[in-house]
Amino acid sequence: MPAPAPDRELGAALIAAAARRLDARRSEFIAGMVDRFAVVIPPLQHDDEMQAMLAASTEANVAVALHLLEQGIDPHVVEPAPAAAQYARRLAQQGIPLSALLRAYRLGHADFVEAMLHEISTDPAGNPRTVAAASAVVVRESAAFVDSVSELVVLAYETEREAWARNDSTLRASRIRVLLEGEDVEVRAAERALGYPLAQVHVAVAVWFDEGGPLRGDELIRLERSCAAAATLVGGQYLFSARDEGSATVWFSRPGDGPDVGKLADALADADGPAPRIALGRPGAGLAGFRVTHRQAEQAKRVAVVAGAAGGPVTDFADVGAVALLCHDLPAARAFVADTLGPLAADDENAERLRETLRVFLATNGSYTAAAELLNLHKNSVQYRITKAEQLCGRPLRAERFDVEFALRACHLLGPAVLRAD
Repeated sequence: MPAPAPDRELGAALIAAAARRLDARRSEFIAGMVDRFAVVIPPLQHDDEMQAMLAASTEANVAVALHLLEQGIDPHVVEPAPAAAQYARRLAQQGIPLSALLRAYRLGHADFVEAMLHEISTDPAGNPRTVAAASAVVVRESAAFVDSVSELVVLAYETEREAWARNDSTLRASRIRVLLEGEDVEVRAAERALGYPLAQVHVAVAVWFDEGGPLRGDELIRLERSCAAAATLVGGQYLFSARDEGSATVWFSRPGDGPDVGKLADALADADGPAPRIALGRPGAGLAGFRVTHRQAEQAKRVAVVAGAAGGPVTDFADVGAVALLCHDLPAARAFVADTLGPLAADDENAERLRETLRVFLATNGSYTAAAELLNLHKNSVQYRITKAEQLCGRPLRAERFDVEFALRACHLLGPAVLRAD
């Protein structure tokens, strides 16, 4: 064990005496510190039970710090007091931010140092040299204590948060699965269990990351907070269910016409951190709507996954519709596209240019002028491309408008997955 630092030997008597005096008025000191936490750290404005746990945690930390200083014990080798670890775990269970706990440690350390320095500086047995030495030791060793303990408390918080989120998510997922499987349920009992209104209008959103992450730990918490913010933005409530480490399903609800789908998509796409991919169902009312919008979100997700990076960050079921059905059997979908579009089903730039022109032309009711405006082309260029497309296929495509439009939409949304590589 290394020899004590010179200032530790010089200031030992002053430090021990100051620690004993502060310990004698510890209850009053702790009460003032806890009251300050509640004023300046809003997340720590607790109910009576949590307030008592905060006080117990604070008192335990102060008692250990005073003992270490009085006895000259190395502050790097201590474990957090059980009360401190228990309080950290309870904060994690309630979803109170870790930043609030760490701020309490910083403020508490400042109060503790100020109190100890006051006791040292007013000790009649001190002189400038011993007061300076004792003060330096208090600042150095108390900082080391707070650093060591806060690191271990953070570990306790994070471990509990992950375990709590995992257990809570498992129970919630089980209850949601019962709702989605169409079993008879008592709606009000289900609402109480989930903390989510089922009698309103819902929009389901599938959220995932293409690389299979990072929906775990802090990222999972971050994403759920983004969903809470999105729910506030649309004036409704939300139900979050992590499916695995890489995906989650979220329902948003609101009375009346339901949540604004566009606002939801924008809010989730603008979330802090890595941007997830998003697939939305249409608004649906009541328990039946809860189920239908979930099914639509899953179908929209299937389109997005098949399309890959070309599908973009947001896929709305309202935009993909029946094309989602083609994703259940991609070989059959490719055969349908090839039979319907012939040479236009090739996966090359020329065929893509002709397909897109034909798709927009048919969507504008066969208007060369309207299509030219949307495509930013001359009317004659549109007319040339439509003629070229029909020449390649050997037949007037406008005569088979429904099948052609459907096949073109599939190509537009799914890309190479339904095109012919040759």
